[in-house]
Amino acid sequence: MFNKIIVTAVTALALIASGQSYASDYLMDSAHSSIKFKISHLGYSWLFGRFNDFNGSYSYDENNPAASRASVEIDTASVDTSHAKRDKHLRSEDFLDVAQFPKASFVSTGFEDQGNGKGLLNGNLTLHGVTRPISIEVVPVGAGQDPWGKYRSGFSGATRLTLSDFGITKNLGPSSTQVELILDVEGIRQ
Repeated sequence: MFNKIIVTAVTALALIASGQSYASDYLMDSAHSSIKFKISHLGYSWLFGRFNDFNGSYSYDENNPAASRASVEIDTASVDTSHAKRDKHLRSEDFLDVAQFPKASFVSTGFEDQGNGKGLLNGNLTLHGVTRPISIEVVPVGAGQDPWGKYRSGFSGATRLTLSDFGITKNLGPSSTQVELILDVEGIRQ
């Protein structure tokens, strides 16, 4: 018994001394995270919206950012632009077609470290039944112990999507072919 304790202690000290660290896994706190979008309305104004229902997780190790990974699933029917008639149209076959495609998802395939926690999170986005590779520019917001004894971290990210790449072909004019996704994620370490 005493030998097992010694071996365990020596192993732990060796790992600490080697500087080896392990990635931390986080569950997204949807109450403190958001998935928003911005698109030009006919070139005259900006339309902002969000998805209210989503869940996801990510893994991040500041000593090995290249090992980072993330996955998110979005309920497309939760689209919300603060205008009921427009939201109904966005849920229709003209846009998200939520009856046929109730979920959108993102699964990362790699992370390109650009220093200071910044980087490109690469992965596959499935939207409107189409899966395509995208890259999300990621910036750290902060990390630390919360008042309730849990460890949290947060990141912001953004990317631009061409709607027709995902089979959304409703013609809204030349200034409305792309949408910007803006992601603000807070996670609780597991």
